[in-house]
Amino acid sequence: MNRLVVLLLALVALYLLTGLAQVGPEERAVVRRFGEVVARPGPGLWIGFPWGIDRVDRVPVRTARQLRIGYEPEGQDIALTSPPGQMLTGDQNLVNVQIVLDYAVGESDSDLDDYVLQRNQVDAVLAREVESLTGEWLAGRPVDEVLLTGNAALPAWLAARLPDRVAANRLGVRLQRVSVGSLSAPEEVRASFEAVNAAQTGIRTREHQARQDADQRRRTAEADRYRMEQEAAAYREEQLRLASADASAFRDRLEQYRRMKANHADVLTLFWWEEMGRTLALMKSRGRIDVMDAYLGKDGLDITQFVSPKK
Repeated sequence: MNRLVVLLLALVALYLLTGLAQVGPEERAVVRRFGEVVARPGPGLWIGFPWGIDRVDRVPVRTARQLRIGYEPEGQDIALTSPPGQMLTGDQNLVNVQIVLDYAVGESDSDLDDYVLQRNQVDAVLAREVESLTGEWLAGRPVDEVLLTGNAALPAWLAARLPDRVAANRLGVRLQRVSVGSLSAPEEVRASFEAVNAAQTGIRTREHQARQDADQRRRTAEADRYRMEQEAAAYREEQLRLASADASAFRDRLEQYRRMKANHADVLTLFWWEEMGRTLALMKSRGRIDVMDAYLGKDGLDITQFVSPKK
């Protein structure tokens, strides 16, 4: 009898101990009492009602999860006519695509409740939504654009639209990163696509080089134009300065003539001979005329000998 009592007490004690739960440092718990959420304790020891009354679900909220959706480069069954992740592009070509999704459980109370209720369906719902959006993106683009820009453009496109889909399904998770794990043409035509991509890469390289050459020539032409404009401006300024100096000298000489004419009536003749002397000297220096001073008479120069130009 005593043994039976001790056994019953031990069983009761063990049953009561099921109401204890240890929540880890990176976890949060959701406590449901007869199905209704009554508490969401953080890290530490939780003391509640035993099993059958309380149910404690511990959730690692700071643990990142990774989900690979779509085509698996290795291990595919070659007998499959359409392996997972093989989709049609807008121009009816097949591509193999795999999306890598990193996510974690949200830390708000509503996120915890949603995740605990749907934790067994989270991966399946995420995979379905990612496949739906990926198919939509592929269907709107030709295969060349998909293969050339997909690794960069597709993750950004998914990251902008997937959070709304996740929120609508109330999964209680938050997305951290979306990336492309694999994006390629089917194995049967991959070599042809790679050859086309190599040719297109060569075309883009030559186009880039041509643009660089055009830019260099444009910069050289701009430099030449600027230099010629500066030289023309400098020449203009120099000619204006010389013309201004000539005009000023002429005005000074005219004013001098007017002053001297008042006292000397023959001053104009003096100026004329002065200018003629300069002219004859210039002509002589160029070999066009030779002044014979030995034949000067009382009336001035009598004989002028023209000679042929010097060779």
